Amino acid sequence: MDYLGLDNLRLHHPAWRLLRSEHAPLLASFLNRVFVVPNMRVMAAADLAEALEDELFELRRQLGDQAFPKSALDYLNDWAAPDKGWLRKFYKPGTDEAQFDLTPATEKAIAWLASLTERPFVGTESRLLTLFALLEQISAGTETEPSRRLAELRDKRAAIDAEIARVAAGDVPVLDDTAIKDRFQQFQQLARELLADFREVEHNFRQLDRSVRERIALWEGSKGALLDAIMGERDAIAESDQGRSFRAFWDFLMSSRRQETLTDLLDRILRLPAVTALKPDSRTRRVHYDWLEAGEHTQRTVAQLSQQLRRFLDDRTWLENRRIMDILHGIESKALAVRDAMPTGEIMSIDAMAAGIALPMERPLANPMTRIELDSVTIDLGDDDIDTDALFNQVVIDTARLDQQIRRALRERSQISLHELLERAPLEHGLAELIAYLRLGHSPDSAHRSYATTLDESVTDSVHWLTTDSDGSPLQRTARLPRLLFVRRDDPNGGVGMAGASL
Repeated sequence: MDYLGLDNLRLHHPAWRLLRSEHAPLLASFLNRVFVVPNMRVMAAADLAEALEDELFELRRQLGDQAFPKSALDYLNDWAAPDKGWLRKFYKPGTDEAQFDLTPATEKAIAWLASLTERPFVGTESRLLTLFALLEQISAGTETEPSRRLAELRDKRAAIDAEIARVAAGDVPVLDDTAIKDRFQQFQQLARELLADFREVEHNFRQLDRSVRERIALWEGSKGALLDAIMGERDAIAESDQGRSFRAFWDFLMSSRRQETLTDLLDRILRLPAVTALKPDSRTRRVHYDWLEAGEHTQRTVAQLSQQLRRFLDDRTWLENRRIMDILHGIESKALAVRDAMPTGEIMSIDAMAAGIALPMERPLANPMTRIELDSVTIDLGDDDIDTDALFNQVVIDTARLDQQIRRALRERSQISLHELLERAPLEHGLAELIAYLRLGHSPDSAHRSYATTLDESVTDSVHWLTTDSDGSPLQRTARLPRLLFVRRDDPNGGVGMAGASL
């Protein structure tokens, strides 16, 4: 925090450059609304440009047509330029459409601007209790003397016994509205900071991935030395304080029991009158699912590093095989060059000779090929008066939409039956759409989905949909099938199964 250090930050840090930009209000408000509030980690360029175009249209109507002269896509590309660094522009593997994401520096600047607004209530008690609890955890976790640990545990047990006795006697202490507001605001602040930390952790892993790619591209030494250096750096990241903390957090959050506990606690606390008066963000109810989505992005960034290592090994294997073929071609060319200069003297000696015996009956009999006869048939000209409407009335089932409906339903509960799902979103394309639902859990990429399918043959569900007969009259169809359940992967009772359905 000296003069030179702060001056260097003012000139080079993206967050400080954002605050100095003439478009800082547009940047902060738009990126906060599109990325931070809905916890959007990645957004396609077309969708982001459309949202920014709507924002610019509204601002030009208020401030004049000359307020923001450039197009939305030009602004996005300018914000993602290296000299700005407010957005990260990249391309997903297998696609040529640009994607955008916030950089950690931009999220820090938005969080600092949000802290400038006045808060109707500033609590300090919850933060003091949090600090006190952290110090107690550090002290208890580092105490190696058994007698002291036992004394602390006995004191805690005595305090718990005293509290149990007071509650049994009818003395139930409860928090007042001020204490509830204080603690809930502390929870909201920590939840937002945790989401921001995920983007910074992902950025750090991405920097490691970039350094690995640069090292592979410029490496001139042996393959073993490069792998040793890369794996050592990867282990150093995984075993660092940041890596250990992230792994512990991920293991804690992936427990289905803890997810259900968090859901129950949030539902109960958000119904309290003191919390309702604060008008909390609607996404607070599912903040733990936002943590999961942010953690998945971080996990995928780490997986890209492994893919890069495998690609390096494949490229090196191909180059090694090519080198061997070059050596063989060199030997052949040298042999052809000296074939007319036969050497003199003994060239080769064999210790023992043996005759090769091939019995006639060991040879296979000839197998004549079947002669294929082609019959030329004259093709007659057909009738061209054909109804071609059937060729254009084909129905294509959007399985991505069905998969999104299942995932959206499983955010609220650990499992849902197909019958309940169709009550929320009835069939639009009849039997074809029903079969698409049945195939979702058994497609080639089903192992990578966040849910599985299981079958309860003891219960039969009926599925109805409307169609038309040959005369165009409305007709209701019914399918009876065993109860099909979609279960989140984190549900310990989930399984995979399938059986036939009767129509």
